[in-house]
Amino acid sequence: MKNKILIVDDEKPIVEILKFNLEKNGYSVCEAYDGEDGLNTAQSKKPDLILLDVMLPKMDGFTVLKHLRQTMTMPVLMLTAREEEVDKVLGLELGADDYITKPFSMRELIARIKANLRRSNENGEIESRLIHIKDLTIDLSKYKVSKYGEPIELTLREFDLLKFLVTNKGLIFSREMLLEKVWGYEYFGDVRTVDVTIRRLREKVEDDPSNPKYIHTKRGVGYYFSEEGQV
Repeated sequence: MKNKILIVDDEKPIVEILKFNLEKNGYSVCEAYDGEDGLNTAQSKKPDLILLDVMLPKMDGFTVLKHLRQTMTMPVLMLTAREEEVDKVLGLELGADDYITKPFSMRELIARIKANLRRSNENGEIESRLIHIKDLTIDLSKYKVSKYGEPIELTLREFDLLKFLVTNKGLIFSREMLLEKVWGYEYFGDVRTVDVTIRRLREKVEDDPSNPKYIHTKRGVGYYFSEEGQV
């Protein structure tokens, strides 16, 4: 069964180019040309992945993403024509799984789409497994995390990162390694993506994010998970 991709972009020539190349690579494609239509199409078509432009008429991409993340967990790749770091950080904090700056190569975009879909599909095939770590409970099959018995809302990428660190407890990974292992592609991305996701994850799972007891930083090296404290 073909993976379905929704393109939300108000530039019709870009949509047509994307649609042609995605269909050529075996994907089913639907499209929307403004934010409101994009949100409605996502809710009705339930795509496997969304390519979401930031600058959209009627409703901007950030607002669309915020509404999407209230009920939907599929990967969302933000498309932006601007290089500003604040745009990228805002998208990640609202729950985007990735971003790519226009103009971009079709090869890079396809690689990112494949990586995000592969990760999403793998997550759907995980056998039922609960991990208990002190006050945290992680359900790998249902994509749920609770702390002191209360559910924690994580984005798909935040969960992937937590799962990877927990299942490789005590091992230190550089930001570049985490981009490859968690985001699923070799070094296309910006390492700040990892830093933002780590910070968001700490805010949700740590009692004191500025003094974490689980997700630690090895200065100059990378990040690791340890319930025994820093190493």
